[in-house]
Amino acid sequence: MKFGIIVFPGSNCDRDMMHALRDDLKQETVMLWHKDRDLSMFTKEDCIVLPGGFSYGDYLRCGALARFSPMMEQVIAFANMGGKVLGVCNGFQILCEAGLLPGVLLQNEHQKFVCKNVYIKNEHKQNLIGHAISEKALKIPVAHGEGRYYADAETLKKLHDNKQVVFRYCDENGAIHAGSNPNGAINNIAGICNEGRNVFGMMPHPERACSESLNNIDGRAILRAFC
Repeated sequence: MKFGIIVFPGSNCDRDMMHALRDDLKQETVMLWHKDRDLSMFTKEDCIVLPGGFSYGDYLRCGALARFSPMMEQVIAFANMGGKVLGVCNGFQILCEAGLLPGVLLQNEHQKFVCKNVYIKNEHKQNLIGHAISEKALKIPVAHGEGRYYADAETLKKLHDNKQVVFRYCDENGAIHAGSNPNGAINNIAGICNEGRNVFGMMPHPERACSESLNNIDGRAILRAFC
């Protein structure tokens, strides 16, 4: 399989994602410019990645402009036919703006940009693109100003009933509580997937936790689930 990484104006984590997938996980990667419209070289076994950054300067609303990039028309069609799509940080925001994932990402509750290591926990062993992932707390960096996930009560119930909440913020021991929540996200939600389990978005950056040189490879467990 191969990974296609979309580059938007303002993306600043596209190369981080490329190095994590290509150099650390030894996967084939292809960089995709946002104005292109061709995904014909990808099959449902492949994965399209929307990386983190500040697409279009985060003007208007995070992800709102990127959602209308020419490539996003193809990403939406690719996802609707069952292709795998991963959105990280700004990529998560774009997926919500595009309607591929429910809910919204709001300004952090404390109204400050947060950049630090946090811990997240997967509560369902088979909840990530159909692959198993450890239930232990994973140390993954976050870097965002608008990462507070929110959804109405009906949507939240559906997410929990369908086991679409993939990651929740926790402490290093795996305990989920308000003190382990870096942005005020409802129910400590850090990442979700769609009903078909082929589209996944998360605010923390697994690509920044894949290199042994950084003394943290917890992110590999997440990205490997897409391989």
